[in-house]
Amino acid sequence: MTKERKATLQMLLCATLWSIAGILFKLIPWNGFAVAGMRSLIAGITIYVCMRLMGLHYIFNRKTLIAGFFSGCTYLCFTVANKLTTSANAIVLQFTSPIFIIIYSALFFGRVPRKQDVAVVLATLFGISLFFFDQLKPGYLLGNFVAIAAGMFMAGMYVSVGEIEEEERFSGILNGQALTFLVGFPVFLATKPPITATAVTALVILGVFQLGLSYVLYVKASKYCPPLACCLLGAVEPLLNPVWVFLFNGEKPGVFALLGAVVVITSITVWSIYGQEKETAQEEPHVQSRN
Repeated sequence: MTKERKATLQMLLCATLWSIAGILFKLIPWNGFAVAGMRSLIAGITIYVCMRLMGLHYIFNRKTLIAGFFSGCTYLCFTVANKLTTSANAIVLQFTSPIFIIIYSALFFGRVPRKQDVAVVLATLFGISLFFFDQLKPGYLLGNFVAIAAGMFMAGMYVSVGEIEEEERFSGILNGQALTFLVGFPVFLATKPPITATAVTALVILGVFQLGLSYVLYVKASKYCPPLACCLLGAVEPLLNPVWVFLFNGEKPGVFALLGAVVVITSITVWSIYGQEKETAQEEPHVQSRN
């Protein structure tokens, strides 16, 4: 297995872990900032333990601060958005991130987007919108804006993490967890949420698996998987989210959901076969020079 294909599998597994967030958030009747802060505390400990097991050290510099800022804002915005709007709205609107990746890459790195990249981004957005067509609801204005902000910050995370070395990547993600905890912990203390077995169990699963180990996989994948590729492979997250809802709540996906899934999977598969390999070949000298 090539390093690129291994990175693709790692990113797919990462997105699978991300997808369990929606069903677990609903089990925690806390303020969104409180959930985000305590989840990041557990995730940060998980990531740090993994770093030590891999013999990696924490690095504090400008690059890790930037990556930490974008990742921390992503965690906060997405968690809060899930409390202020529907899960479907939060997921669909956060997945505007590929558009922002193309914009950031052009503005800050002078990278002109390829036609196939723009095409697959638009097709993926259309497919995800179809997937949640029956669940998208008007209203929830503030929550919808927060979800779009999550997409903007997530794009910044993908781009900033993709431009640094492995120890810096882990350190940047760890900074993001610390930032989220520092913002969320005072809210946790102020709101005094109910501590129940269900809430604590859901929070531990979120911290260890959904946010901790998933980001370990993401950082490993980002070494050989370009930012846009990571983001598009992350489309597995919104596709699997309704699967967990169906398994645990018995809510069956409709015709639009099935059609949207076909559009997303087909678009990303075609792009991966005919576009990503060429891009990876062009990026390989750049990757080797950084690692």
